[in-house]
Amino acid sequence: MIKIEILQHAPVEGAEEDDIVDRDEVFGLQIYESTPDAVKISKKDTCVIELVTDADAKKQAEALQALLDRINREEEVTWSQQFINACLLHPTKNDDGEIEDIGCFDAFLQFFAIGWKVFFSLVPPPHYCKGWGCFVVALAMIGLCTGIVGEIANLMGCVIGLKPGVTAITFVAIGTSLPDTFASKKAAIDERYADAAIGNINGSNCVNVFLGLGLPWVMASIYYTNKGEKFKVPSKGLDVSVALFLCTAFFAVALMVIRRCLLKGELGGGKCGRTASAIFLVFLWVLYIVMSSLVQYEIINLGSS
Repeated sequence: MIKIEILQHAPVEGAEEDDIVDRDEVFGLQIYESTPDAVKISKKDTCVIELVTDADAKKQAEALQALLDRINREEEVTWSQQFINACLLHPTKNDDGEIEDIGCFDAFLQFFAIGWKVFFSLVPPPHYCKGWGCFVVALAMIGLCTGIVGEIANLMGCVIGLKPGVTAITFVAIGTSLPDTFASKKAAIDERYADAAIGNINGSNCVNVFLGLGLPWVMASIYYTNKGEKFKVPSKGLDVSVALFLCTAFFAVALMVIRRCLLKGELGGGKCGRTASAIFLVFLWVLYIVMSSLVQYEIINLGSS
């Protein structure tokens, strides 16, 4: 048995208590009182350990803190200023902090999205009403956009000649899930671990299923009960769709477990591993779409009601 003593670093002259977190940590370890059967301690029984600050993580933390400071300053952005900012084409900065020139693609995106940007400027700034105004109006905007996406998808399916079930699992699902996908991608890039990205995409789909199905069914049930009628929802192909989803979800979770065991992480890794994982997940999505569509058109009859 051996005993180890941690030798604390000497305080830096003139440094504040909060500065210790932001600089590199240096301390020593000293081994003493070793039993004869353990290790033999030489004259060099002390070693110095230096914990170097992660530059990328520190840069991200500073950027996040700057964003929070900007949001918390009430005089920073007014409601009218949001409309002005939505109409302006702002230059961007690269990783080195240098301002980049505005390209043609940026100008095209600004022209394409300016209507939506102005429309979403109706959301109050975060510091109004202690953030409740932004929260409530943003939820209403999300619901409105979801309704618009659903109606446009139904019109596209009607024009193309797709059945409502196929339209739901293709256009509607893509339109409502892509924002969550981009949010998870942003979280995966900015965060050190994959918890935020995977948690966001799973939590978002749980809200879509539990709230998106439960709340309309409760409202419809109350409505038809007051009318003295029974509320029934046809489930043609739903059982097969759910079974296919469970199967593909099982393989997706198995892939993350395998990546955790082999690559020590659910996301990232080498280029070959990332590409193979992406191709496999896209294949699962295509398989789910194809099989569900074949069932909807009764090309495959599995005895669903």
